[in-house]
Amino acid sequence: MNTIFSGIQPSGSLTLGNYLGAMKHFVSLQENNQCYFCVVDQHAITVPQDRLKLRENIKSLAALYIASGINPDKSVLFIQSEVPAHTQLGWMLQTISYIGELERMTQFKDKSQGKEAVSAGLLTYPPLMAADILLYNTNIVPVGDDQKQHLELTRDLAQRFNHRFNDIFTIPEISIPKVGARIMSLQEPTKKMSKSDDNQKASIFMLDTEKQIEKKIKSAVTDSDGIVQYDKENKPGISNLLTIYASCTGESIKELEQRYEGKGYGEFKQDTANAVIETLRPIQERYNALIKSDELDDLLDQGADKANFTANKMLRKAKKAMGLGRVQKKKK
Repeated sequence: MNTIFSGIQPSGSLTLGNYLGAMKHFVSLQENNQCYFCVVDQHAITVPQDRLKLRENIKSLAALYIASGINPDKSVLFIQSEVPAHTQLGWMLQTISYIGELERMTQFKDKSQGKEAVSAGLLTYPPLMAADILLYNTNIVPVGDDQKQHLELTRDLAQRFNHRFNDIFTIPEISIPKVGARIMSLQEPTKKMSKSDDNQKASIFMLDTEKQIEKKIKSAVTDSDGIVQYDKENKPGISNLLTIYASCTGESIKELEQRYEGKGYGEFKQDTANAVIETLRPIQERYNALIKSDELDDLLDQGADKANFTANKMLRKAKKAMGLGRVQKKKK
């Protein structure tokens, strides 16, 4: 049995891209693996957050995890800040990280570009991400391909720690889903769909209404040749909609190309919208029943207890390996 870890930031509403690229795949993973799913709220504060909105987003994300099919009896679902071992090990790993390798992270470059004042946390959060993963003896980390660079750094830090101190950390493998791994913006299909996009028409959010979903897909940028065909370079808009459609229904892109041969974009877009609506409907129904219930808090309390138990065991090993604290005397 493999141990799998995944974390999502509660910085804004989750998009269809988050669901199809990550959360959808988690449901099957939990059947035969030990899975840890984490709301990484301490990563979110590397950029300014409204405290009330952040708390709302934390619970909303946790509810969406469960509504998407995560079973707290099979998986450990918890909030990062409720397990202090994450920040403790994050600091320890920061001391063996090099400024140069942190500055080379693409996301740091993108988020800091053109800004006069940049949070130190934006530079140093990759070691905290490494701690998230390494605390649980993680074998596999399913991520979008935009996070691959951070996972490679996690592997480097684990190997560096093991070599320098003691061989305690499992070196995690990276798993990137092939279909639906990268859902693109509906308005700029060469750019990834993002929950932080200023253009609301660019992203479908998991809690959008049916009318909003239909309107966004019908206004999605395509091209003028009217052929439903996958060609990422020359037809990025249609290719993106085909990926969304295929990811929602489980059909292959080839099957969809054949079905819409000789048909216009209007029918194709409507059917794509219907596929998205049917995919999100049961998730939204479960979410609405859960979001204000005591059940959600109870499940998160249980998850925090389980995560703390496992994480603290690994933290004690890491502290001992680095020589931190006192050697505990055996009680007589």
